[in-house]
Amino acid sequence: MNKYSGLFLFILSFALLSACQPKKSVPAVDEQPADTTVVQSLESLSSQRVPSYATANKGKIEAVREIPVFSRISEQIVMFGVEKAGQQIKKGQVVVRLSEDAIRENILHSRARLEKAEFQYQAILMGQGYKLAHLEDAPENIKQLARINSGYNEAMAELHELEHTLSYCSIVAPISGAVSQICNTLYGAAQPGEALFYIVDTEHLKVGFDVLENELAKYQMGVGLSVTTVAYPDERHTAKVSAISPVIDDNGMVHIEALLEPHPHLMPGMTAFVTLISTP
Repeated sequence: MNKYSGLFLFILSFALLSACQPKKSVPAVDEQPADTTVVQSLESLSSQRVPSYATANKGKIEAVREIPVFSRISEQIVMFGVEKAGQQIKKGQVVVRLSEDAIRENILHSRARLEKAEFQYQAILMGQGYKLAHLEDAPENIKQLARINSGYNEAMAELHELEHTLSYCSIVAPISGAVSQICNTLYGAAQPGEALFYIVDTEHLKVGFDVLENELAKYQMGVGLSVTTVAYPDERHTAKVSAISPVIDDNGMVHIEALLEPHPHLMPGMTAFVTLISTP
């Protein structure tokens, strides 16, 4: 018993001494000052006056007009200045030339017929007693009848028509824009009424889109819009509402069109996202 009692007393004494030792204080972790950079940035952004945009509506950019370029006469194409779709063309630029050979030959024959008719005209007046040097002294009604009987009027009209037709051999672009469709080629046969190619008026474009019936009141004529495209998402283009459909379809949608400000990156067929601009 004495042996175990001594051991017990030793353990108890050690425990009491450990409990009485003062606890070492753990140094407190220094508190880091709050980073105010983010807060200041947010406050700066919130203080800026920026326009707010409504939910975007998906639409398509379209050409206001697409002009076909025709030939007025039937002749072979000897110069075709259109090489590819998308080619830029200026108004008044010569884009097609037609062969002039047949027309110029007809002009030569027409001038010969006119000379013959003029000779017959003089012969008729001289046959009525007027001297060659004084044919102009004849009364106007006599000269008019002589021109009709000699065929002079018809020959003169034919020559003027052929000379005017010669101008049709040079075809110029009616508007400025980009080539959209090519329907003929060099050395092909131009035919009246058949388009040689088409020009899209890229300086006058519009965007068409649909809105819900309950949003129609926001889109009045002349209202400003912001337009972005899939091809150039970082660019914003301005447009103004120019047409509102008077019909609401079965899905409760209304079609709206807006004229776009010209820009070289805009072209027909582009997918566009249209937002209604409102300033706070």
